[in-house]
Amino acid sequence: MHHTQQPTPMPVHKYRPFHTRIDADLPDRTWPTKRIEKAPRWLTTDLRDGNQALIDPMTPERKRRMYDLLVSMGYKEIEVGFPAASQVDFDFVRHLVDEDLVPDDVRISVLTQAREDLIERTVQSLEGIKNATVHMYNAAAPVFRKVVFGFDGDGRAECRNIAVQGTQAVMKYASEYLPDSNFGYEYSPEIFMDTEPDFALEIVGAVLDTWGPASDRETVVNLPCTVERSTPNVFADQIEYMSRNMPYRDDVALSVHTHNDRGTAVASAELAVMAGADRVEGCLFGNGERTGNVDLVTLGLNLYSQGVDPQIDFSNIDEVVRTVEYCNQIGVHERHPYGGDLVYTSFSGSHQDAIKKAFDDRERRAVAEGISVDQYEWDMPYLPLDPKDVGRSYEAVIRVNSQSGKGGVSYLLKSEYQLDLPRRLQVEFSQVVQRRTESEGGEVSAATLWQIFSDEYLPSTHSEQPAWGTFALTGVRTESGADDAPRNSETLTVDMSVNGDEHTVTGRGNGPVAAFVNVLSEDFDVDVRVQDYVEHAMGAGGDAQAAAYVECVVGDRVLWGVGLDPNITTATLKAVISAVNRATR
Repeated sequence: MHHTQQPTPMPVHKYRPFHTRIDADLPDRTWPTKRIEKAPRWLTTDLRDGNQALIDPMTPERKRRMYDLLVSMGYKEIEVGFPAASQVDFDFVRHLVDEDLVPDDVRISVLTQAREDLIERTVQSLEGIKNATVHMYNAAAPVFRKVVFGFDGDGRAECRNIAVQGTQAVMKYASEYLPDSNFGYEYSPEIFMDTEPDFALEIVGAVLDTWGPASDRETVVNLPCTVERSTPNVFADQIEYMSRNMPYRDDVALSVHTHNDRGTAVASAELAVMAGADRVEGCLFGNGERTGNVDLVTLGLNLYSQGVDPQIDFSNIDEVVRTVEYCNQIGVHERHPYGGDLVYTSFSGSHQDAIKKAFDDRERRAVAEGISVDQYEWDMPYLPLDPKDVGRSYEAVIRVNSQSGKGGVSYLLKSEYQLDLPRRLQVEFSQVVQRRTESEGGEVSAATLWQIFSDEYLPSTHSEQPAWGTFALTGVRTESGADDAPRNSETLTVDMSVNGDEHTVTGRGNGPVAAFVNVLSEDFDVDVRVQDYVEHAMGAGGDAQAAAYVECVVGDRVLWGVGLDPNITTATLKAVISAVNRATR
C-alpha cells in the first residue's frame, strides 16, 4: 500500500526501543484472556502525588476540602502527604488525627524515602491514628543505581540494602510510636518499569522477608510505572511476572501506580489488573507529575459502563469536577472522559439523529415492558453511559451548531420543552436554526433554541423577530349540531385581532378547524388549506398544556404552524394562525 509520508528530520536515532533496554517478554502470559469482573482496591494520591505536582500546592483549607470529597465518594485508602518533606503535610496529617477525621473504615497513607531520619518523622506524624500505612520507596532502575547514586558495579546489593534497612526502620518506629495502631506497610521499587524483572523480584522478596507478611497484617507491594516507557501490554507482562513469582503472594496486595507519559496510563492500569494487580493508585482526573497519574474517574466509570460496580460514588460528577478544579487550581478539560463539559455532547447532525431515535425507542420499550426508563438496560449510540447516572441532564447530550441536523434540534425541544415535533416540521425548523447558526456562529443552547422557535412560530412580546403577524386569536366558542345533522354543522365563533382591530366572526364547518379555515377565507380573504396536523399533551394532568402542529398551504407556500393552549381546539386554531402569519410576514 502506497503512502506519501516522509522521514522526519528529528533525531530519532537517539532513542532505543524499550525491549532492547528491559527484557520483559512473557511468552506464556495469561492476562489477555482475563476479564475485570470486580473493582480493584483504590488508593487516591491526590493529596500527595497530585499535590506535589501543582504550581501552587494546596493550602490546608484546600487539602481538607479534597480530603472530605475523597471520603464522601467512598475512597477507603487515601495517601495524605509526605510529612517528612513538608511541614504543611506534617501538620495536615496531625490535623486529621487530632480532630478524629479519619473514619474507622478508612486507611490513610503517608510517603517516605528510605532514610531513617525521614522514616522516624513520617511515623511520628501518625501517632494516635487507628488505621495507617507507611509507604516507603527507593529507586531500583539501573540508571539510578549507576548514575544517580553512583554505586559500584551493577549496584544491586547497595540498592537492596537500602530497601531492607528502610523496612527495618519502619518496623522499629512503628513499634515505638504506633503500638496500638492497625499499622500497614507499603513498599515501592521506584522506576519499576525500567528495573530488570529479576532484580525487581529480588528486592521485593528481600523487603517482604524483612517485614514478614501475614493475613492479618496490611502489606502492599506497589509497582510504579513512574515514567511510562512502553505499550501497556509490556507493563502487563511485567506485572504478571511479579504476581506469579513474588513470595507471600496470598498475604500481599499487589498494587500498580501508572503515569501517563505515553497517554496510556488507563490502559496500562486496566491490563495490569487483568495481569494480577489487586490495587490501583491514581488521582481524580489524572493530576500528577508531568502528564499526570492514571485517572481514577476514568478507571471507575470504565468499570461502571461494563456493569461492574466501581464502589466509588460518581453520581454527582459536576460537584467532583468543581471541587477538584478548586483544590488543584487546574481546570478539567472539556473533552476529559466522563467529567468534561462536552463529553456527553453531540454536535453532529447524524449523531444527534441516532441518539434521538435511540432515546425514543428506549422509552417505548421500557413502557412496553413495564420498567422504569431510568432502570432499563443502556444501549445507546455515541453514549457509553447514561449521563443521568453521573448527575448530568439530557440537555447537554445534544448541542446545536451549524453542523446539527433535525435530530438534535427536535431532541432538545422534546427533552427540555416537551414539544414532540412531527418529522416534516423537524426538517423545516432545523433549516431555520441552521440559518441562525451560520449567520451568527457558535453554539445554540436549549434556551436560545427555544427563543428561536418562539420567534418563528409563537406570539411573543420578547421576540427579536418582526411583529407576530396580522392575526391573533383572543377567544373561541364552538357549538355542535345534532348527531344526525348534515355536514358543516359545527358553528365556530372566534374573537380575533386583525392588525390591531378587534373582530368577532362566526363560521361553519365539519369541525372547528374547517370552520376556522372558512372564517379566514370568507371574512379575511386568506387562501389557506390544512394538509396535516398533529397534537399531543405536554404533560400529565387535566391542566396540562396541549401542543398542536398544523401543516398548511397558504397561497402557494407550504408552512407549519404551532399553537400552545390548555384547550386542544384553541391550540389547533392558534397553529393555523401561526402558519398564516408566517406566510404574510
